[in-house]
Amino acid sequence: MELYLALAIPILLATAWLYTAQLTRSTLPALRGKRICLLIAHPDDEAMFFSPTVLALTAPEAGNHVKILCLSSGNADNLGPTRKHELLASAALLGLRSPSSDVLVIEDPLFPDSMTTTWPAPSIAQLLANAFSPSSSSQKEPKEPTATIDTLITFDASGISAHPNHISLYLGAKHWLKALMARHDGYKCPVELYSLTSIPLFRKYIGVLDAPITMLIAPLRDAIRARGRRRRETLLYVSSFGEWRRGVGAMVRGHRSQMRWFRWGWVGVGRYMVINDLRRVDVG
Repeated sequence: MELYLALAIPILLATAWLYTAQLTRSTLPALRGKRICLLIAHPDDEAMFFSPTVLALTAPEAGNHVKILCLSSGNADNLGPTRKHELLASAALLGLRSPSSDVLVIEDPLFPDSMTTTWPAPSIAQLLANAFSPSSSSQKEPKEPTATIDTLITFDASGISAHPNHISLYLGAKHWLKALMARHDGYKCPVELYSLTSIPLFRKYIGVLDAPITMLIAPLRDAIRARGRRRRETLLYVSSFGEWRRGVGAMVRGHRSQMRWFRWGWVGVGRYMVINDLRRVDVG
């Protein structure tokens, strides 16, 4: 009996994993045919935190064009050139069309790789404006705002790990979109902003077992926030086993310089390696 139970548990878990991945993909809102930018702070953020999202969005059937904008080379240990190369390798493993042209790494003294430095939100906003809405700043008369991307994805106000560089991206993204919509009352913002939800520590290391918790919390949160409005508030991505392996490969093979002992636990059982839930951010 104990042997049968020992064999049944992994089979049940694998079946539940597969079912959850298929359910979220077939029944929940998704981004399709969009121009999307993933805004990250350091090379490896795309793999450690966002791989379920990137893998889903770069799937050929989704029809999206995904770009990655990284605001530092992660040069805290003087490995900047190495880490820039590793980001390109990771992006290729995660399915970006052309990493050499779809990945941009910024090296600017305003954005140092630091656990203690908050990057200035106005500077991030200006960089985003120059990259994605250069014509808006030159408009003399209020017209419908435009941008060269449809969706911006980044960290939330807690930065997953409370990293000040991560949090700065959220603040800078909101600053940009508020400036983009200034003097444009009555128009819809051309860019939807989504942030990766931070969760309590104990949930970060239970892998796919966190999927039922997220699937219960997200609809309740949406119902409270939507207040009768018909729009997607949360995007939920659960990787299949094969996608999880691709995400792990992007981190392990793509970012070899960063695979220190403590990262193996994150890669092996980390929730963000298999589950991402993104909240739509109001910028009004």
